[in-house]
Amino acid sequence: MKILLKSLCLLWLLMAFPALAEEYEPIQDPNIAMRVADPERTVGYLVGDILSRTVTLEAKNPYVLVGTSLPIVGYEKKYKGHGTGIELRTVSLQQTTAGDKTIYTLQLEYQVFTTNRVARPAALPAETVKFSGEHRMVEIRIPSWGFRISPLAVFGSVKLEQDMSPYRGPLLIDTSAASKRLTVLLAIFVIALVGLLYVLGANTWLPRMGGPFAKAYRDLRKIPATEAGLQQALARLHQAFNTTAGGSVFSDNLDSFLINKPGFVPIRHDIERFFGMSDNVFFASACSTTGESPLLWLREFCRKCRNCERGLK
Repeated sequence: MKILLKSLCLLWLLMAFPALAEEYEPIQDPNIAMRVADPERTVGYLVGDILSRTVTLEAKNPYVLVGTSLPIVGYEKKYKGHGTGIELRTVSLQQTTAGDKTIYTLQLEYQVFTTNRVARPAALPAETVKFSGEHRMVEIRIPSWGFRISPLAVFGSVKLEQDMSPYRGPLLIDTSAASKRLTVLLAIFVIALVGLLYVLGANTWLPRMGGPFAKAYRDLRKIPATEAGLQQALARLHQAFNTTAGGSVFSDNLDSFLINKPGFVPIRHDIERFFGMSDNVFFASACSTTGESPLLWLREFCRKCRNCERGLK
């Protein structure tokens, strides 16, 4: 009988004060949608690191967020009577309206204030916010998020092959300094290669490489080592001198040629020898004996003339 009377009294109280019966509903309400953006990684956090969570709440009218239900800055939740070492650092709220909905963007920043000799699990605590509307209070729970806190220093010996956790990213090496050095060395190599081609190249790849003596040098490399070939080589060199000077060049007007073309002054002795050889071959029917093949000497002489016209010393 007493139990029945107590039940009737409780039922009367609930009917008389319906707000008390529906004051808190710890469920997810269909009128309120929630999205949570957690940090990207779950490992590698140290003491002092800051973790940010972005919680987006979309509440249909007439539900509104109760400002006093927001998490309290500086509050550290307890677990089994001990602090978790995770403290709420800042709370920021932005509110926008879209149609019949109100969008609340809640930014939560937590800071780690704990460490250990080995990696330890931790979690950003679950938070609860409240919405009021339609003569009732709705409680929305933001779930917790687990991660790992790393020690500041390695404790004991570690074997790398046994420490390749799937949560750890690849061990990258900073190669920026080596890349810069490699780029500089590659640039030097390219410049040196271009210079070498400019000095030794017989083709007209670069400016000032297609001069008369450069063309003559290519022709001399094809002339056979015969008496007729020697005469052909001498004639080809005369043609190169005439083209360079813009007129006929002989031993008697060599000084005038060198005044107009001072780049050939360093090989004046070789030029005089060339004209002497030409006189012997064309007018004395004999070539000067130099202890070496006349055609080989003419090719080397033409190469020197090519360097002179290119401005190389």
